[in-house]
Amino acid sequence: MRPSLVRSFVVLTAAALVGCDSPTEGGGTRFPTPVEMHTLGLGAVPERVTSELWVRGQWAYTGTHVGPIAGNVIKVWNVSGNTPVLVDSLHVPGPPPPPAGVLADDEDDGHEHAVGPDRVGDVQVSDDGRLLVAATEGGQGSIVIYDLANPAHPVLLTRWADEDLRAGVHTAEVARVDGRLYGFLSIDPSTSLALPPRLVIVDLSNPAAPQKVFSRVMGRPYQHDVYVRDGILFTAMWHDGVGIWDIGGGGHGGTVASPVLLSTVVTEGGYAHNVYWLHDPATGERRWLFVGQEMPIGGGQYRGDVHVVDVQDLAAPHEVAFFHVEGAGSHNFSVDEGAGILYSAFYNAGVRALDVRGDLGACEAAQRAPDGRCDLSRMHREAGRGLNDEDRSVMIWGVHYQDGKLYASDLRNGLWKLDASGLR
Repeated sequence: MRPSLVRSFVVLTAAALVGCDSPTEGGGTRFPTPVEMHTLGLGAVPERVTSELWVRGQWAYTGTHVGPIAGNVIKVWNVSGNTPVLVDSLHVPGPPPPPAGVLADDEDDGHEHAVGPDRVGDVQVSDDGRLLVAATEGGQGSIVIYDLANPAHPVLLTRWADEDLRAGVHTAEVARVDGRLYGFLSIDPSTSLALPPRLVIVDLSNPAAPQKVFSRVMGRPYQHDVYVRDGILFTAMWHDGVGIWDIGGGGHGGTVASPVLLSTVVTEGGYAHNVYWLHDPATGERRWLFVGQEMPIGGGQYRGDVHVVDVQDLAAPHEVAFFHVEGAGSHNFSVDEGAGILYSAFYNAGVRALDVRGDLGACEAAQRAPDGRCDLSRMHREAGRGLNDEDRSVMIWGVHYQDGKLYASDLRNGLWKLDASGLR
């Protein structure tokens, strides 16, 4: 080959590779190496296990999980400074006491009885900032709803439960459909109570008196989580994959009370744990669905990838890419859509940030796994890392991005605040 042709071949090959890598406006790689998200501070929780979190403005809310003592508290933090400051602890109520003659919860008669929660999972603030909604497990499952007129000191409006929630509410997504606020509740299965997993939807228009509008058995063996946007419901159903449902925005006559299934997709390896549907404000594209995979391997450890599904056609989704961290598992997501960055909790590996702009399903042969999927690591799509120091023992459960800062809930330590401004 002549030198001029060699030069042309090299230029064309480099251009093709750039198109597959993490893109910039100039055609280069946005993040040649992952940006380190520096730790700003820790709101320590030494006495309990910290679960999920939510942040709005200067206030953050974290749940607590079963551990040395019951996880029946929601903690309220002021996060206006670098170090989160605890300002209140809400003790989540259990059910009313049993009627006279009925055994109390701690009496050993060989049967289960309704008890107060031993863990608070999801905590979420409604989009208008008026309500805090949390899911409880352990004994009689429920959701608890607080008024946020004073966000530093929420006031309990109600604890709502019915027969469908008995085994426990694992996750609770609060979302608005056609202007009305709903809670989408993923219900635990229970072998002892002969209860299968299910999805329950409640109307929160009157938050002091929620009304159940939908209940259906789904998931194998769990219905774990949901994501709701634009009248489309995505259900993470573990080994049954992800369900895509029309609940008012899919053009097939579905409603919140009567969802219409459009399709399902089972991502590689199963264990569909959580879901996020990306809307790119720069292009208007709504093509990529991110699915978190949580594979328990024993000893409190997890493995699992972030899976990328092409949902350009909601009726024919297909997986195109993945992101893998050796020796760790993905958990919950938060996304800065303006910057095109997805943040994922990765348990013992801290937090990982992914560049999700552009075409995630187009890559060179060297960037593909043997099964044909694109490997985001080989595409230089890992944009940032945090809390992954070898001398720091963490188990990051949840993440929440806000205004250049990333908040991370840590089962072992509490609430971290990180500087994510380098990723914008």
